[in-house]
Amino acid sequence: MEVCYQLPVLPLDRPVPKHVLSRRGAISFSSSSALFGPTPRQLSKRRGAISYDSADQTTLYIRMLDVRVRSHVGFDPGRRATHPYLHVDFRSLHCCQESLGPVSARGLRRLLSFQRYVQTPRFLRGPTTFNSLHILDQDYTGQAKCMLEKVGSWDFDIFLFDRLTNGNSLVSLTFHLFIQYGLIQLFQLDLVKLRRFLVMVQEDYHSQNPYHNAVHAADVTQAMYCYLREPKLAKTLTSCDILLGLVAAATHDLDHPGVNQCFLVKTDHYLAALYKNTSVLENHHWKSAVGLLRESGLLAHLPVEDRLKMERRLGSLILATDISRQNDYLSEFRSNLDRGGLRMGDSNDRHFVLQMAMKCADICNPCRPWKLCKQWSNRVTEEFFHQGDTEKKHNVEVSPLCDRQTNSMAKIQIDFISYVVEPLFSEWGRFSATCLSQVMMGHLSANKAGWKGSPPEDDHAHFPASC
Repeated sequence: MEVCYQLPVLPLDRPVPKHVLSRRGAISFSSSSALFGPTPRQLSKRRGAISYDSADQTTLYIRMLDVRVRSHVGFDPGRRATHPYLHVDFRSLHCCQESLGPVSARGLRRLLSFQRYVQTPRFLRGPTTFNSLHILDQDYTGQAKCMLEKVGSWDFDIFLFDRLTNGNSLVSLTFHLFIQYGLIQLFQLDLVKLRRFLVMVQEDYHSQNPYHNAVHAADVTQAMYCYLREPKLAKTLTSCDILLGLVAAATHDLDHPGVNQCFLVKTDHYLAALYKNTSVLENHHWKSAVGLLRESGLLAHLPVEDRLKMERRLGSLILATDISRQNDYLSEFRSNLDRGGLRMGDSNDRHFVLQMAMKCADICNPCRPWKLCKQWSNRVTEEFFHQGDTEKKHNVEVSPLCDRQTNSMAKIQIDFISYVVEPLFSEWGRFSATCLSQVMMGHLSANKAGWKGSPPEDDHAHFPASC
């Protein structure tokens, strides 16, 4: 991370209003807000703050902070900079038509910079008064909290949530679910370590990737939560199962380079050699997740044997997302359902069901409402075609689905639904014959028709948002 500080002085033609001076001591802002762009994680590059001295009401001090997180697409050979999580506030400075009296003693105690202010003992700060107009970001934070109240709804709009959290959807959503399940108390997790772990996970996703980024991870985590609430799972899963399910969902594509395994093998990438051309990306995601767990020390207080067992089971969940092994998992799942062999009281069977839930969550985009389905389709197609363009540029054979000249988004989606998604979710519907399964299959059928030329006009008119 590279930072550059500047402290220019901005003279004012009028005193700073009282209701501004009564604030925390600084107004933070971002020059490229995620609320005003289509790719928020690429925009939040510049942050800053305006601070002031109560003794001099005619001057504002502007502090700029430039942050560069990743400099290029692909694997970063250098060590990632671990720094506190960035949560950009959006403040609006409003002027009030109120008389300005002399500065109070409490106002004089306000310090020049926000950093020094927060280090001041609380009893010296005095109470903070708020005006209904002065904090814009509180409105957005409030909307994000309202969305989290319906986090179990299948039409949860992760794109909107990501904008409302300024690109921090993965951290905000996963942290909320940990609290909701009581995992922090059950596993005696350190809040600071948990927050640091989630922030490191979010930062290790490549925001340059149109599809395999932190927003996708947040979407998969939300879908996983929906599946964990299904009756057969909710009644039998242990707290450890839930913890691993959420962590696996959040980290299942960690440090994804934006290209598939075929590309890595063809270009003799070191990861392909390291994992012997077998589940290359999934193995890398798993090892990266384990590395962050250990670096953050999130589970360091647990016995070594328990930690190693959890890491192995985490790996088996992430490895289950390997699309090249789809038929293996699906055949086993179907066979178990045919003979009624899945016993949720058995830890191995329960873990296998969790693997299938992980697979469903990973590729559930075609089962979402058309509005969300189409956005995800645009993103994944853009990533495919970008890989194809790169392969052409370097005279490498273009991978299937990656040639923009011979493929279309509609054709890719129709084939994906027909040969991959429908078979998996049909079996999941046999296992969990619930309202949610009916809703997902309904959307899947409608979206498939949509790609054939008849897009659904109103998803909500036919399918409930939640069951």
